[in-house]
Amino acid sequence: MPVVIRGAKHSGVSPEWRNIHYDYDYPEELKLRPKDDLHASIRDKVMEKAVQAHGVISNRFSSWNEMDKYLTAYIPADEEEKKVQKKDPRRPISVVFPYTYVVRETLMAYLAQAFIQETIFMYKGCKPEDTKGAILLEQVIRKHCLKNKVGLSLLTMFKDDLSYGIGPVAPGWETRRGVRRVQRETGMFGGAFDRMLGREPVIEEEETILFEGNSLHNIDPYNVLPDPNVSIHELQKGEFFGWVEESNLMELLGRERDDPDYFNCLYLKHVLGRKISLTENQHERAARTRISDRALEGETNEIEVVHMYLNLIPKEWELGDDEYPEKWLFSVAAGEVVIRAKPLELNHGMYPVACSSSNFDGYSIAPLSKLETLGGLQHVLDFLFNSHIANVRKALNDMFVVDPYMINYNDLKDPEPGKLIRLRRPAWGKGVRDAVMQLNVTDVTQQNIGDANFVLSWMNNISGADESMMGAMRKGGPERLTGMEFEGTRSSAMGRLGYIAQIIGLQAMQDIGYFFASHTQQLMTQEAYVDTVGRWQEQLDREYGEGAQLKATPFDLLIDYDVEIRDGSIPGSNFSQVWVQMFETIANHPELYQSFDITRIFKHIARNSGAKNVSEFLRQGGQMQPQQMGDEEAVREAERGNLVPVEGR
Repeated sequence: MPVVIRGAKHSGVSPEWRNIHYDYDYPEELKLRPKDDLHASIRDKVMEKAVQAHGVISNRFSSWNEMDKYLTAYIPADEEEKKVQKKDPRRPISVVFPYTYVVRETLMAYLAQAFIQETIFMYKGCKPEDTKGAILLEQVIRKHCLKNKVGLSLLTMFKDDLSYGIGPVAPGWETRRGVRRVQRETGMFGGAFDRMLGREPVIEEEETILFEGNSLHNIDPYNVLPDPNVSIHELQKGEFFGWVEESNLMELLGRERDDPDYFNCLYLKHVLGRKISLTENQHERAARTRISDRALEGETNEIEVVHMYLNLIPKEWELGDDEYPEKWLFSVAAGEVVIRAKPLELNHGMYPVACSSSNFDGYSIAPLSKLETLGGLQHVLDFLFNSHIANVRKALNDMFVVDPYMINYNDLKDPEPGKLIRLRRPAWGKGVRDAVMQLNVTDVTQQNIGDANFVLSWMNNISGADESMMGAMRKGGPERLTGMEFEGTRSSAMGRLGYIAQIIGLQAMQDIGYFFASHTQQLMTQEAYVDTVGRWQEQLDREYGEGAQLKATPFDLLIDYDVEIRDGSIPGSNFSQVWVQMFETIANHPELYQSFDITRIFKHIARNSGAKNVSEFLRQGGQMQPQQMGDEEAVREAERGNLVPVEGR
């Protein structure tokens, strides 16, 4: 059943707000005042697409809600457990055994090491003359990633992917404006001459661009609005792609002030309180995260904004005369006001969105996540653990069968130690053996912990996050874990996790890297100085004679490039003792030493062992190349002590 857009949350909002006039200059000379027919047409079409997408994606919410519960550390107490806590808060009640959380953190640790490195996105020139430009492009984007903390957004994308099956993100271009203090000369002859005349420079403030560069925005899977007719890994083929942003009035007014693409935000003051049903119920999230309802009903002027990229025919939408598809971006706030409408006009001609879905099946818009496949076992694990806790809690309460005709019942209920229990008068002189009898307690859950370990082992097998990847040694088997067994087991585990990383690299990282490069070439307006340290420093010094820093202008970056995709491995995972043995063999045999580049072999071993920047440790002036000389010359140099055998070094 399609979701119906709700009307005003507060019925006191008057529909006459559309007749209020604010002075705006609209893009493309379009008539986009709230009372205009074009405004109403765009609003209705965008919201219709949003409702269609939400009606499909919302079918996954119940499963995602269960996953959210498994990733928390508590279960809401029922009435019986509330009584237990009230009577004695030290007694344990039902909890979530957080093993799904442990599995996710293990997978996250691997993905972080595989992708969040010093240089996240790598590029290479398509032609020899593009080499230097590709190096500058890579370093400029590296600087953007550091400034805008792109690594944190990537971690959130990985987490959404593992938890919900999709991790959508929206690459963007961010321009930060502000005031910078600059030094101005007071004279007309220049700095040094003016100082000789006693004229000191003055410090002034000017408005300028403080920073411009790529940014990455996460999209909450609960709020994503994809085209349901295409698979999630082919979202570029869809007719639209959108999401709902939970913003507020002050934030949107600030955007309108700083970003010329926004308009009509002043009208939002008259529609505060209007809610659309395209976001998950806030009180359900509050219950899961234990946020009080009062925090959700504060003084913030919350506004929900639908952002949507659409591939449309301008003539049919009355946005132009073109009869061929064109990509546009629309934003509709509170389900009522169009606050952004612009053709994308991006050089790459794509929706600037990407999505990670490591468990995709090639057809679904929202496939099952890696962790959802563990949901049934996690449910069994919680039952085994909590039923054992409940049984132990029950067994700790002494249970007696009492003859109230013979025992003073109030004395028996006294919990204090050293108590005195009096017999009633009819039992005097008859003994106390038959007055009270304790029931035998049988622990039917004593095997639950062993069964839980069995469930844990299968969760490891299914997820690929075994004990070695968690930093724990394997249990059972021979008394001693051999080096070959450990290396083989860890190598297999690395292969499974590397497979997940490869899919993410092909799906999301390649697209994000391409968007970042294309946006930099198209939108960068200022020159930047970048460091050349890293994998390119040696090549720059050798081929271009450049220093530790280079100036990158927008014209330097206009090159043809390819995005280099990481293979999914992590630093140190490719280390092999065989390479070390080969290195020793080559170093100790002069004939092999002259045929192989031993320095490059050593660099290869160092990189596979986890070293990030081996070139920093090279001698100043470059590496020494082996030289060949005749036998007679070699004998003379050896007699002078200038040559020694390789074995003696």
